[in-house]
Amino acid sequence: MKEFVEYLVKNLVEEPNAVSVKCYEGETGVIVEIRVGEGDVGKVVGRKGMTIKALRTISSMVCARLGCKVRLELVE
Repeated sequence: MKEFVEYLVKNLVEEPNAVSVKCYEGETGVIVEIRVGEGDVGKVVGRKGMTIKALRTISSMVCARLGCKVRLELVE
């Protein structure tokens, strides 16, 4: 899951080297923490939050096939 989310986010931002993705096992499933460069936060969030919402939808669909739950968090 980490590699998948990292691939998607790196293709969205202008500074792919500044992207950091960490996965943690939570009580309800996997928690994916995304850190991007200061100027790229807006690109990951998107207009009215549509981009991050799409990322969450895609990742939850992939995890549903794998039989787990996922939660994406964008950390500033």
